[in-house]
This record gives sequence, C-alpha cells and structure tokens, in this order.
Amino acid sequence: MKRLAFLDRYLTFWILAAMAFGVALGAFGAHLPEVVVPIGLIAMMYPPFARVRYEALPAVLRNVRLFALSLVQNWAIGPVLMFGLAAIFLHNKPAFFAGLVMVGLARCIAMVIVWNDLANGDREYAAALVAFNSLFQIFGYAAYAWLFIAVLPPLVGMPGLAVHLAFADVVKNVALYLGLPFVAGALTRAFLRPRIGTARYDEKFVPRIAPLTLVALLVTIVAMFALQGHRIVEYPLDVLQIAAPLVLYFVTMFLISFAMGKRMGASYGASTALSLTAASNNFELAIAVCIALFGITSGEAFAAVIGPLVEVPVMLALVNVALRMERTYTAA
Repeated sequence: MKRLAFLDRYLTFWILAAMAFGVALGAFGAHLPEVVVPIGLIAMMYPPFARVRYEALPAVLRNVRLFALSLVQNWAIGPVLMFGLAAIFLHNKPAFFAGLVMVGLARCIAMVIVWNDLANGDREYAAALVAFNSLFQIFGYAAYAWLFIAVLPPLVGMPGLAVHLAFADVVKNVALYLGLPFVAGALTRAFLRPRIGTARYDEKFVPRIAPLTLVALLVTIVAMFALQGHRIVEYPLDVLQIAAPLVLYFVTMFLISFAMGKRMGASYGASTALSLTAASNNFELAIAVCIALFGITSGEAFAAVIGPLVEVPVMLALVNVALRMERTYTAA
C-alpha cells in the first residue's frame, strides 16, 4: 500500500494540536488579528484549484452512465443523507445541524486524489470527477446551501432548524471564498503549466504549494479555537454528537457508491474513484462559508471544523476496505 506524505499522514494530529494551541491562546486572552482568517480561508482553497485537472473532464462526460451515477451520488444522495443524519443527531442544536449540512454540500476536490491513489483507484477518472465537482460547486453551492439550510428544514417539520439565510449573502461569500481561489488556481494552471511543462508543473510546482492548504487550515483553526475553544473544554460531548453522524455519513456514502458502481459494471478503479469522491468532502469550503456567514465563534463553524478531524482517520480506514475489496473484485 502506498503511504501518505508526512504532512497528510499526521493531519489528524496537526488539527488536534492546532485546536489545543488555540484553546491555550484563548485561555490567556490572546487572539490572532481578524484579517488572518479571511486570508487563510482564501489561501487554503488555492492549491486544490491549481491542482485540478480540468482537461480530464471529457473522460467523465464520455461515459454518460458513470457521469450520471456520480452526479446522483454527489449532488443528490450525499446532501440528502447528511441532511437526514444531521436532523436525527442534532435536531435540538440548529447551529451544529447547519454546520454539518454545509459539510455535506461541499464535495471533495482535493484530498480525494490522495485517497484514490492509496486505494489504487482510476487516476484519470478521479481527476475528471474532481474537475466536475469543482465547476459544479462554483455555480451550484450557493443555491444548495440556501435550499438545504433556509428552505427545507421547515418543510419537513423542523421549524426549529430553519436558519434565516439570505441567498445574496451566500452567493457573495461563495464567490469570495470559492470563486476567487478558483479563478486564481485555474489561471495558474492555464498559464504556468504550458510554460514550465506538464511534468514540472504536476510533479514540482503543485507539491510545493500543496502545504499552503494545511498551513492555512491550521492557522484558521487556531484562530477559531482561541475564540471558542472553551466549548470543547466545557462541552466535550458536543464533539462526539457532531462526530457520530459524520462517521456514519462517510461509511454509508462509500459503501452505497461502491455497490452502485460495481452493479453498473464499472471496473474496480472506477468504482473506487466514484465511492471515495462521493464519501469525501471539501471541508475547507464548508469552514470558509460557515465562518463568513455565521461568524468565527458560531456553532456552525465549530461543527464544520470537526469535519476534517473525523474525515481523515475514517477515509484512511475506507482506503483499506477498498484494498480488501480489490482482491476479490469482479465487475457485474
């Protein structure tokens, strides 16, 4: 089995350390300057967009059946499943509910490439799925967020979970924290890659800027927990209450998506790319939007930041599940 890079391998530890450091800063009344957070949120989204292989998108579009399957998994089953789990586990905590739903709406565009490589999935297909999800999020995330946070809760008998959210505010913040790094990343790829060569861009430049995402994420977490880290100290059960539906979500999405791919006759590589993409989430985007819309000390932001803490160890476990399936895999 391939191994994660050093920074990625200990991502859960880095996140826990950032939380602890933030709590310690808060205990002494120290805080990072407010400007650090928006800069960090934009910076952590730039490397994934510079890495996305937009030119691979036609590979998905050529296989209409698998493209439609991925569309259903990522933009129908995933958001609805997270909405349902959040409503069940967090029915009396609307802020945590909203934060978890935001995580469910943000489809993965970065770490899934790592998970897919570790599980021997189809690289080209995974790259194409990431490209598609990147573009879909640019144009669809704001509408999805408004629908699942402000419109649907009262319609299914949960008026206490309705969050008053202006659609224009969602669009504005998605444009800033998703649109800006998308444009920067896409332009970097379009202009720099032809000039320095494909191999040098993919093998030298992209790995060199990749740590920026982790560094910016950790700085944001430190800033958040300097302001609201007391929540973990005073209410540790909140973390467990948020983590439970996340674990169920990742595992359920992986198993359902893998079974759907195999039933459709996809190869092991394609089924693995489908399932890991559907099970992963773009927690950087969810954290950015939650902070922008609800505030850095909000319950929504707190719930969103628990996402990567849970996702990393669970996805590593699912990579091992996929590798076990590979030994006996036969397409339908």
